Amino acid sequence: MAILLKQLFALVRLLNSDTGTNQIAAGVACGLILGFAPMLSLQALLVFVCMFLFRIQIGAALASAFFFAMVAWLFDPLAHLIGSAILEADSLQALFTTMYNMPLVPFTRFYNSVVMGAGVVSILLAPLVFLASRRLIAAYREKVVARFRSSPFWKLWSGTVFFKWYATYDKLHG
Repeated sequence: MAILLKQLFALVRLLNSDTGTNQIAAGVACGLILGFAPMLSLQALLVFVCMFLFRIQIGAALASAFFFAMVAWLFDPLAHLIGSAILEADSLQALFTTMYNMPLVPFTRFYNSVVMGAGVVSILLAPLVFLASRRLIAAYREKVVARFRSSPFWKLWSGTVFFKWYATYDKLHG
């Protein structure tokens, strides 16, 4: 439970930071793919490589991956249907046979109908999640953060010595 709260607080702090909305939204979209992919798979490794190569917020990806992993089991029946349809397509049998005989590709477990379907569903939903999370983050920053910073509580808190010390420390040490 402490890990969940720590991740939640880190996500709230990230949303309130000056990090770009595209970086956070890309992290949420990567978290969707990570949450739907099996643990310790080539798909997850590829997403991690992309996160390190591009400017993608890793904290948002890990927090959203935890959330999407909890929700992914709801999509398993749909993922099974989609994966079965793809794996049983006659026109793709030669491709799947070739892929299965390659050195590393079988480690993706593409031959499992749920893994194949979840991969397809997550890749199809990732752009929608990116756009929706970008819009939600911008709305959150405009409405919630602006209202909170204009509240009397924030004005009182930001005037304390402890807050000024923390702001100086955070500016120097990030």
